[in-house]
Amino acid sequence: MEWERTREGDVDEWTRRDGLATVRVRERPDGGFVARYDRLEQAPEGRAYRRERCPDRAAAERLAAEWRGAE
Repeated sequence: MEWERTREGDVDEWTRRDGLATVRVRERPDGGFVARYDRLEQAPEGRAYRRERCPDRAAAERLAAEWRGAE
């Protein structure tokens, strides 16, 4: 499935082409980062949600890229 970057800046977000899933990377107030994957119930694969804390932006972006590549 293809992904499109839909938001950039403090929060980076990618939306799956069908609009039924998003991946987001954002900075936490404590300076850490969070990567989040959210797939809606309406998606053919069903609902899924993952959220992981990462030590830095590079690690969060690698995880986000991995999640986007898994579909």
